[in-house]
Amino acid sequence: MKQAAMERTGGQVLVEALKINGVEVIFGVPGESYLAALDAIRDQGNALRYFTMRHEGGAAFAATAYAMLTGKPGICMVTRGPGATNATIGVHTAHQASAPMILLIGQTKTTSRDREVFQEIDYRRFLGHIVKWVAEVEDAARLPEYINRAFKVATSGRPGPVALALPEDMLFSLTQTPDLPAVKPTPASPAPADIAQVGAMLATAERPLLLLGGTCWTPEGAAAARRFAESHDLPVAVGFRRQGLFAHDHPNFIGTLGSGGQPFPNAYAQEADLVIALGARLNESTTLRFSLFTPPMPACRLVHIHPGAEELGRFFQPELPILADPNLAALALADLAVTRRHSPIRAAARARYSARMALPPQPGPVDMAEVMRILNARLPPEATVTTGAGNASDWPNIYYCYRQFLGAAAPINGAMGMGVPSAIAASIVRPSAPAVSIGGDGDFLMTGQELATAVQYGLTPIFIIVDNGMYGTIRGNQENRYPGRVSATTLTNPDFTALALSYGAHGERVSQTADFAPALDRALGAGKAAVIHILVGADNLGPNHQVSQYG
Repeated sequence: MKQAAMERTGGQVLVEALKINGVEVIFGVPGESYLAALDAIRDQGNALRYFTMRHEGGAAFAATAYAMLTGKPGICMVTRGPGATNATIGVHTAHQASAPMILLIGQTKTTSRDREVFQEIDYRRFLGHIVKWVAEVEDAARLPEYINRAFKVATSGRPGPVALALPEDMLFSLTQTPDLPAVKPTPASPAPADIAQVGAMLATAERPLLLLGGTCWTPEGAAAARRFAESHDLPVAVGFRRQGLFAHDHPNFIGTLGSGGQPFPNAYAQEADLVIALGARLNESTTLRFSLFTPPMPACRLVHIHPGAEELGRFFQPELPILADPNLAALALADLAVTRRHSPIRAAARARYSARMALPPQPGPVDMAEVMRILNARLPPEATVTTGAGNASDWPNIYYCYRQFLGAAAPINGAMGMGVPSAIAASIVRPSAPAVSIGGDGDFLMTGQELATAVQYGLTPIFIIVDNGMYGTIRGNQENRYPGRVSATTLTNPDFTALALSYGAHGERVSQTADFAPALDRALGAGKAAVIHILVGADNLGPNHQVSQYG
């Protein structure tokens, strides 16, 4: 006779389903709507760590960054109404970044639905446009089914966020439902005939380009992409804010395509006769507002390999569309026989990229060119560097030499405030390696309260604040379009060093170039979260970009 399953609360069933699917870390802000789940998490001890953030936006950003840095779904738990609305900035970031994320939302009781009770929202209507799937679980017995489906949807095809609303009474209710086994991935394999055709196209290409992008790359897939590039002598570029996909010190790397990058790799892409886009969405940011390839029929031969069918031919029409997981495609491409005659094109492209990385001295009290040289020299290869949005992020996004696989996290949708929670996530993912956030003063104060989170959990990220006293990106556009008519872009900032000390973090103030190297050394050796406040002056708008240029 089969023994009846043990009776459990919906909260316990939920937490066990998360654990079965490999969840180890949850970012959230607590709420009474999911106390039953929090109580169940407590019973898991260190097997399931819940990191209490100071704002739901920070929690959702951290979950998105966790997905970017690991390829596994980032989990964010928030309460109903304001908690969910605060989290949407991170959900939209995950959506445009193709990052697998699961947002779990405490919901009002099922017995009071559709009365506009306190903090009630219809999440199907509210989130439907920015998630892959949204649902509400009304029966605790179906929690294993819903959680498994959430993982499947978040990680299949083009990865992205999903959301589940969890009514308070459902989480407290009792059920004898059994657990389900973990979701099994079902990545699509490329057809051998398509891979053979890529080889034939390579054989006649004179100016090829391998463009890498997307998420959920594995070490094996990345290594295969590197072998493919090496054996066929291919110049390699990465898409917008995808710096962690290929080591920048590798001789095949020629830069980042699209907005916020250097002119050369974009120019090379415009002249390429064969582009193999592997895992990358050919979106506005990566294609420099759709200008790198002639739309909708590119002049070059275009191979587009992507796990989402909806991305193949969305705008640019590829000669060869291949629906496949980028890792499996890379492994197949790495086995292609080498038929292409080696040429000096790759070496010349690399030389031009290297020449552009020689940043000239920058004006102002702190020379940011020297700051970047010091960071490249003193941060170890395993460091993770994260950014938010704005011109200050261009310093690392262009001039930092990323070497760690998946060692970058940045907002593909340009959301300010991601740098701080991303560095916190990086400290959790790689506790023995430095995690550094580099961003502007405006970006830092969007989520700067999460410095308290880093201190609370003994994490050691370093936050480098490039302070010019303004929203620099907007000021540059304002100076360009409305000369002499500055409005709304000037900021009055706190003493960030004193602020760091008040949180219990380490603080450094850099007001001249010579101060930076010893400040970085002290921050790296502090053994706690640290802030380095760099005063670059009000003329500094970013690399080779000053307010005075508009005078």
